[in-house]
Amino acid sequence: MTTTLNTTTENKIDTEERIKIREIEIVDVIVMIGSALSSLALSFFFFQILLPVSGALGFSVCWYVFFNIISTVAVWELRGAVKAKDHLARIFIWTGGLAAVVPLILVLAYVIGKGYHSLRPQFFTQDQKYVGALSESTEGGGAHAIIGTLQQVGIASLISVPLGITTAVYLNEVKGRLTKPLRMIIDAMSAVPSIVAGLFIYAAWILALGNQQSGFAGSLALAVLFLPTVTRTSEVVLRLVPGGLREASLALGGTEWRTTSRVVLPTAKSGLVTAVILGVARVIGETAPLILTVGGAFVMNANPFSGKQDALPYFVFRLIRFPQEAQVARAWTGALVLVILVLVLFVIARAIGGRGPDHISRLKKRRLKRKGLA
Repeated sequence: MTTTLNTTTENKIDTEERIKIREIEIVDVIVMIGSALSSLALSFFFFQILLPVSGALGFSVCWYVFFNIISTVAVWELRGAVKAKDHLARIFIWTGGLAAVVPLILVLAYVIGKGYHSLRPQFFTQDQKYVGALSESTEGGGAHAIIGTLQQVGIASLISVPLGITTAVYLNEVKGRLTKPLRMIIDAMSAVPSIVAGLFIYAAWILALGNQQSGFAGSLALAVLFLPTVTRTSEVVLRLVPGGLREASLALGGTEWRTTSRVVLPTAKSGLVTAVILGVARVIGETAPLILTVGGAFVMNANPFSGKQDALPYFVFRLIRFPQEAQVARAWTGALVLVILVLVLFVIARAIGGRGPDHISRLKKRRLKRKGLA
């Protein structure tokens, strides 16, 4: 009797039609087009004739709601409940994705449209030394601001990256008595507004110690913002390293230091590099702390430890307030260059972060091949 029941159940499962969630058929296309047209007509009727309101935004929202209802009901009737639920979830996912991507695309398009007119090769080689009130927007450049930004972010990285990774190693690997206080301090620093970091360096470094505004002062302010980002991201990366690797190293007689330096950190290398690049992208566009610390300059100053220095965010902030259209155009060009720098950093971080912990570089593969291990 049990055998007969199992056979019957298996036959029923074999003959039952399976639903392919990701498959798109001609019926789905027809349903989408029909739902779009019918919801458009229904929205026009309700929004333009019955309701005493107008406006593109309200009409779009009304069309979106009617489209979801009509298309979901149609898919439910034609394909079943499972397909209808998947269809509705797919609409919401696409809506969320577009809501996040479309504003970014609009911002990029607006900055590119405003900034590309004055983008010339001399923008990367000249400063504002010979730029006057009547100069054209193509005269002069922002080389002094670009150099200042690179130097300030570079010094901030030299300060924050070793401290951040060391702190992350202590929090994740050592787990001593100071773990909870340190984690609380890092969390508090992550929530500090950028202007507060600038005020802190202005009060402690410039007013209290009598130092001048300089690129180094701006680097200290950026380091205050850089440190918690690197620490928290590095800690998350170190948590992803399998515990079996640590246990294997300790079982072979390795010390805790050698396990961390020879096993944990090399395994998490790509993630740590990504953490550093994301931290750089986080602080490279900060303006508020630099207003109080770098001072700003119209000419090149390649020494960040002496004299006022400019930076791209401060360059944009200062020129955008000028009444001359040429200066405003230079500000938009500086904003475009800054956006390009940030996008390049994010692309590099995505490329490096996409590699798994077991990724082997081409150079390492060649070395292993010479040794006969690959």
